[in-house]
Amino acid sequence: MLHLACDTHTHTTFSRHAYSTVEENVRAAAELLFELLGVTDHFSPMVHPEVQTGVDLRDYQHFLNFEVWPKTWHGVRLMHGCEADIVDLEGHLYGWDMPVDRGLGGPYAWRDTLQEAVFRDCDYVIASVHAHAWAEGATREQVTQMYIHALEHPKVLILGHIGRSGLDFDVDEVCAAARDLGKLIEINESSLYGRHNTSDRCRHIAKRCMAVGCMVSTGSDAHISHDVARLDHTRELLESMGFSARLVATRDAETFLGVCEAAVAK
Repeated sequence: MLHLACDTHTHTTFSRHAYSTVEENVRAAAELLFELLGVTDHFSPMVHPEVQTGVDLRDYQHFLNFEVWPKTWHGVRLMHGCEADIVDLEGHLYGWDMPVDRGLGGPYAWRDTLQEAVFRDCDYVIASVHAHAWAEGATREQVTQMYIHALEHPKVLILGHIGRSGLDFDVDEVCAAARDLGKLIEINESSLYGRHNTSDRCRHIAKRCMAVGCMVSTGSDAHISHDVARLDHTRELLESMGFSARLVATRDAETFLGVCEAAVAK
């Protein structure tokens, strides 16, 4: 059986449409003997609509106080990050053009962009497409380059659920770029069943990752603690195609931490 010991894509109540706390998610991971949990709440208009009058950092304090999190909790290595929306065909991520014009005082008195403030203490970032009206009429090559540009951001480690983005792109070119940058393509559990089921597309992407030698991550995309570390569909998909364990960055915490340290700017 393919060993998976890390869930690198989960959400807490900060994401508004999720239902569990950080500790509830950690306990769920510990119960299933997972070694590592990444908390990656949405950094997106889904949480706070874009505003034209400036950004209030008080709305983003969840991302600004990571230093209080224990590194290991209930025996699980705990990592902090975010799932940032890709917002245009240039591959920019949410908050890149939103100046922070009001600080909180003390260590939070930044004068840069919202993205820089939020990414500053993230261990890693997942870049994902959710709403994509901005891509209407885009060519396959434009979407391909959009994903590659997102991967090139120093904090981005993972492209999230590209199998269900609804966009057409050159899978081999994106996977090769991820490989060359030392970054990861996500096999997203919630994309393999239920209302998001795009398992055929995800299978194709996994096959191309294996063909070009691109490493993958595994994320439940859990929005409630019950789903944390439950990666049965992901494991079944990878096992059914004989996916090489050496290309699974989440096979153990040591491997994932090594990939993260090598690929992500601190």
